[in-house]
Amino acid sequence: MAGPVGAGDARLVNPCADPLVRELLARTRRAYAQRGVRQNKQRALTKDPLQQLLATCDKSPKGIRDRALLLFAWTTGGRRRSEVTSARIEHLQKVEEGAYVFTLGHSKTNQSGELRPEDAKPLVGSAAAAMQDWLAILAKDGIKEGPIFRRIRRGGHLGEPLAPAAVRDVVKERCAAAGIEAEGFSAHSIRSGFVTEAGQQAMPLAATMALSGVRLISVQKVTVRIASNGAGVPA
Repeated sequence: MAGPVGAGDARLVNPCADPLVRELLARTRRAYAQRGVRQNKQRALTKDPLQQLLATCDKSPKGIRDRALLLFAWTTGGRRRSEVTSARIEHLQKVEEGAYVFTLGHSKTNQSGELRPEDAKPLVGSAAAAMQDWLAILAKDGIKEGPIFRRIRRGGHLGEPLAPAAVRDVVKERCAAAGIEAEGFSAHSIRSGFVTEAGQQAMPLAATMALSGVRLISVQKVTVRIASNGAGVPA
């Protein structure tokens, strides 16, 4: 599975090294310290643990769904759980073999739901293949529109759309199957994991913000965590 878009380009500038970013980070740390705010110990689902979770997804309908869900949520910028469960088949456009464009509709950062250029998110490679496998199961059950991710009943029959809380359940169940301590992992771990991985791979701040939709202060907080953990940037 490929890393964040542009992560392999050695010419990209490490955002942690930018003097302006360093100053903003320092101010952020001081502000939180003065307010007595402790950093959230929630764990980020970065690339390595994500791959471990994906390895537990078999060829059963549930395995195919969970693989598609995890890859969709992570590779399109770390989508919020509400964005994952509200995603509809109509929002997916197959642009070529092995490539889709997902159009994000109503969200926390787009309350009106109006179409904007930045709401188009690429879905390619293994994520596109996983989505194609899941769409085939939906089509076999006669579902060609509506919410993408649905409950799976006994016998493999598809049910109602997943509730937002189900994204957390998928993460925790796959952690347990992979032998990973699930404590600290949640649906938000997908979002923070993508942003954290982007920082570790020296993906430019502007690109991270555009794909994920996170605000600058959120990226700064993640960058502080990367720096404090001693995570380096690939050579």
